[in-house]
Amino acid sequence: MPRTPSRLVAGSAALLVVGATAVVASAAPAQAVSSSVVISQVYGGGGNSGATYRNDFVQLFNASSAPVDLTGWTVAYFSPTSTGIAASTTTLSGTIAAGRSYLIQMAAGAGGTADLPTPDAVGAAAMGGTAGRVELADASTTLVDRVGYGATANTFEGSGPAPAPTNTTADVRIAPCTDTDQNATDFTTAPPAPENSATAEPACASAPPTGNPATIEQIQGAAHTSPLAGELVTDVQGVVTAKGPRGFYLQSTTPDDDVATSEGLYVFTSSAPAVAVGDAVTVDGTVSEFFPGSGGLSTTELTTPTVSVQSSGNALPAPVVLGVDRVAPAQVIKSGAPGDVQATGVPFAPTTDAIDFDESMEGMRVAVDAPRATGPTATAFGETPIVPGNSTDVIKTPRGGVLYSGYDHPNGARLIMDDSLLPAGSVTAMNVGDKIKDQAVGVMDYDFSNFHLMLTQAPTVKRLGLQREVTAAPTAEQLAVATFNVENLAPSDPQTKFDRLAAQIVNNLRSPDLIAVEEIQDNSGATNDGTVASDLTVSKLVDAIRTAGGPRYKSQWIDPVDGADGGQPGGNIRQIFLYRTDRGLGFTQRDGGTSTTPVSVEGVGTKVHLSASPGRIDPGNSAWNASRKPLVGQFKWNGQPLFVIANHLNSKGGDNAVFGRYQPPVRSSEVQRHQQATLIHQFVSNLQQASSSAKIIVLGDINDFEFSQTADILVGSINPLVDLPRTLPVKERYTYVFDGNSQVLDHILISGSLAKDGATKLYDYDAVHTNSEFFDQDSDHDPQVVRLTVS
Repeated sequence: MPRTPSRLVAGSAALLVVGATAVVASAAPAQAVSSSVVISQVYGGGGNSGATYRNDFVQLFNASSAPVDLTGWTVAYFSPTSTGIAASTTTLSGTIAAGRSYLIQMAAGAGGTADLPTPDAVGAAAMGGTAGRVELADASTTLVDRVGYGATANTFEGSGPAPAPTNTTADVRIAPCTDTDQNATDFTTAPPAPENSATAEPACASAPPTGNPATIEQIQGAAHTSPLAGELVTDVQGVVTAKGPRGFYLQSTTPDDDVATSEGLYVFTSSAPAVAVGDAVTVDGTVSEFFPGSGGLSTTELTTPTVSVQSSGNALPAPVVLGVDRVAPAQVIKSGAPGDVQATGVPFAPTTDAIDFDESMEGMRVAVDAPRATGPTATAFGETPIVPGNSTDVIKTPRGGVLYSGYDHPNGARLIMDDSLLPAGSVTAMNVGDKIKDQAVGVMDYDFSNFHLMLTQAPTVKRLGLQREVTAAPTAEQLAVATFNVENLAPSDPQTKFDRLAAQIVNNLRSPDLIAVEEIQDNSGATNDGTVASDLTVSKLVDAIRTAGGPRYKSQWIDPVDGADGGQPGGNIRQIFLYRTDRGLGFTQRDGGTSTTPVSVEGVGTKVHLSASPGRIDPGNSAWNASRKPLVGQFKWNGQPLFVIANHLNSKGGDNAVFGRYQPPVRSSEVQRHQQATLIHQFVSNLQQASSSAKIIVLGDINDFEFSQTADILVGSINPLVDLPRTLPVKERYTYVFDGNSQVLDHILISGSLAKDGATKLYDYDAVHTNSEFFDQDSDHDPQVVRLTVS
């Protein structure tokens, strides 16, 4: 089923006005509703560098006209990303008078020059200075109020967290008597001003706050964030262009002449909106920036809206046709190096920068002309990467994708076509290269670090019949070596997964002599029960291969230390060797290899060998923390020793997204991969120093591109290896498709002694496209195979 866009899943009530009748269009809000006592101030910088006050504090305010007994109430502090129990809980006592504050002193730091006023309660929470979460509960443990603050806070009221305070500022409720259950707009940062129960406060005014009229274009502004964020606006006019489960899209019918200011806007109603597509409406509400995920852009929306329907059945504004009316800057996401593109003063350039181009149409009706799929449909979410059919500033793969051929070639015309607004099953699943007749029409939105085309009508899909590739069979003289990431294979997976993977190995890879298999899970799969053995997983795959008509493969691997090799928690993924012995390949067994024992190179010349086979490269090195250690094995082919290193390097988790908030994207994960590649290269160098003609294969899921520094390190400069993906024609260099970009993550590298004999080429290499381009894939990686004539 479709993945519900994250901006559509929680919020506050909306007031719908039809004629003279007002109707609350809301179910019970998902967050706390504080009817009297609210959290009015949060300060976590106490005692930090530059702070005035020595202590952190939380301040409450009684907005009602009667005193409230706080006996048994609690204030709990959570770290910003916590999903469990509180880091610290303070129990309250006493009474908070009407219109008075209540001060809870928290932990002290080493700095600061002033004490807080006499606190009404004392707690021990060492609060985060820039991010965290505070929750107020009554004596029955019912949640009364919640404030999540700072960009990394994962729980908050409304559409986003309160702004990040500092050592010299607190998060302060803008109107102490008003709680709209929107942390992002109820709070602002200001110097801390702690007040205890002895401080008199002005009476709460009964008149509601008033705002100023605004147009959609004024709300959106020529930027990634609204110039009116946090403000109440009135008389926002437009026509409803699309509806979701918790809001609707509104577009102006009187656009301005500025392409930088969007004419569309999302109105967040919390529950199903009581409007219809084609309704002309006016809306009063608070401008808010919603952050759908860490590292992504925010989206501008109206929250806590009051909606007045003026008329119905109106024609919708014509969509902007991408590829015709406007053409995306395909290879420039954001020029320069601005860092945070949402920071004040960063230029907004929709004519030259793709991230600004898409932002300038946020919430608007958009159509993509004759698009084609550049990635398969993620059927669990109803999402398909597309580009306009007439895109020219891209490198097209022979099978219909677009190539990610360098950090300067990000293919910025890509959008994620999303069917979340349509009934389930409305859109035909697509493979790479499949096309849509005419246009894909919807509204522009942003989620999961990508711009999404939220379809408002089901397009007609034209399937082009993409077929899974079949590689050539090796000759009697050739040794066939493959690598295949089988994506978290566990005994609990359906038998059909084993059968389909086995069919690929037998039919598409032609039963290679040797396969380095990545992501084999332990016998209990993702169940985190201390199991590390994987004999059931391996035997089930071997049996499926045999049933599919393949040979009886033998296997070698080393069980990892429980929980030490990363991957899906509990799964203990590892690399294994599968090899067949009926065509001349043998394994040189040498005992001594364990999960924690480093393998070494022994002997010289023709007597070079491994200290243990199989073995692991330097498993205690910190470069392998929470990551798979390379598996090394010594084989023999027609009397010739062969050294094979199976790898699965550190993933790209934690890197900034191509369309993320921070530009250019920071690739933080590659630091560890460079360290890992250096250790592998050093081991290869040890083999080459022991025997200059050593026959070496380094292969597996390297988790980095063929143009990356990681690949450069593996190749080396003295007696370099040959990285086989680099030998393909440029447009054929891919083993994986991510967000519609075809790219290399899997590699086979071979020593010069396996690559050439004089001027004679000794290898035949093939990236076999059987998975990454297909919506019914058996793994997210394509396998690859090299056929070697070992001289």
